[in-house]
Amino acid sequence: MFDTLHIKHAFIVISEDMSYFTQDFLDFYIELAGNNHRDWFHANKKRYEKSVKEPFLAFIADFIARAQADDNTIQMRPQQAVFRINRDVRFSQDKSPYKLFSSGIIKPGAHRDMEIPGIYFEFGPEHLAVYGGSYQPSKTGLESIRRAIVTEPLALTNLLNAEAFKSHYGDLKGEQNVRLVKDFQAVREVQPLIANKQFYYTVEHPAEMVLREDLLDFMMGHYFAGKPVNRWLQQAMVFN
Repeated sequence: MFDTLHIKHAFIVISEDMSYFTQDFLDFYIELAGNNHRDWFHANKKRYEKSVKEPFLAFIADFIARAQADDNTIQMRPQQAVFRINRDVRFSQDKSPYKLFSSGIIKPGAHRDMEIPGIYFEFGPEHLAVYGGSYQPSKTGLESIRRAIVTEPLALTNLLNAEAFKSHYGDLKGEQNVRLVKDFQAVREVQPLIANKQFYYTVEHPAEMVLREDLLDFMMGHYFAGKPVNRWLQQAMVFN
């Protein structure tokens, strides 16, 4: 449960006229945290549409337009990029029906999968989070990435050491296999990342950053900082 008073007074509205989001974007989720049931949500449906859904869709649409100008393999429409607010509660002990954040993903193609490298946003009252890379590579995709590492063990490291990537994300994350086949194990001392089962990077910012006037430029900076790593992973999956 959010500490409503603590979170709420930490926010500073930059400009309701020029920002995508107003304070009510954050307030809606803070209040939803304490009223996470269908009756409250339906009573606040118009507020949700005006303060949350519509501005988030507008932000995603503008981001996609900028990204497509840089990469014509991005074919997603805004509606395809945005995740629903409804939670999948089928296998969860927590039966709360709604997420407490807005989220979307922009990547090559037109599907919301977590394999093809792209950029993922999560905006809510706890943080503004950005993710990139390949979070759930398939067995074939993982094999291809590892073979690309065998071919050029330090190519990925050089990209991760770039100033823009380091300043935005720090390092690459992901669970690792304890054991590898012989060909891959031989490279492990030179490039430990070959043991990764995931290849993703992430950063969190204070929630009030979503209210900034230059939010689109700020997020595009994250896109370009992660682009070389994404491109390397994409090429590894396709060509190896």
